[in-house]
Amino acid sequence: MRKNFGPNPLSYPQPVFIIAAWGEDGTPNCMNAAWGGISDDHEVSVCISAGHKTTANIRFSRAFTISMATADQLIACDYVGITSGNRVPDKFARAGFHATASQFVNAPLIDELPMAMECELISYDPESCRLVGRIVNVSADESILNENGKVDPARLRPITFDPMNNTYVVLGETVGQAFKDGAKLK
Repeated sequence: MRKNFGPNPLSYPQPVFIIAAWGEDGTPNCMNAAWGGISDDHEVSVCISAGHKTTANIRFSRAFTISMATADQLIACDYVGITSGNRVPDKFARAGFHATASQFVNAPLIDELPMAMECELISYDPESCRLVGRIVNVSADESILNENGKVDPARLRPITFDPMNNTYVVLGETVGQAFKDGAKLK
């Protein structure tokens, strides 16, 4: 038997994205967003409201980064989601974050978050709150790479948002091989 929850934004996993952009004064700002994902080969879409300081910064700079929130930085990642940059202009620094300018787009990388998509703004619709970015580069700190030079989720320790229980869940356990295990049924 199934329980019905009606029309709700419930999906698992929901990535926890930390979206960062430079302000008009050159200071970095960021926010926590869980409603987003890959929407094309070189495109990411996120739902963020027009009232966010980060949204205004993205519209000004025409670029942003999306870092994967991690278990190691859970407190800082949650803080930038519950604190408004409109009221706390130095929330980036208060979170303990440090910025390095992206080499690919006009946006800050967050030093403490080891993986990020670096994006140029394609569009933003204030009515639907849909932000669309072209992924120009993906960068990852060497500390999270495996022996083959690829991102190791066990080292990254990305978190997802559990919207039903308002919790964060860490990813990590490998349970199969994509594009291979299903071949057993052919």
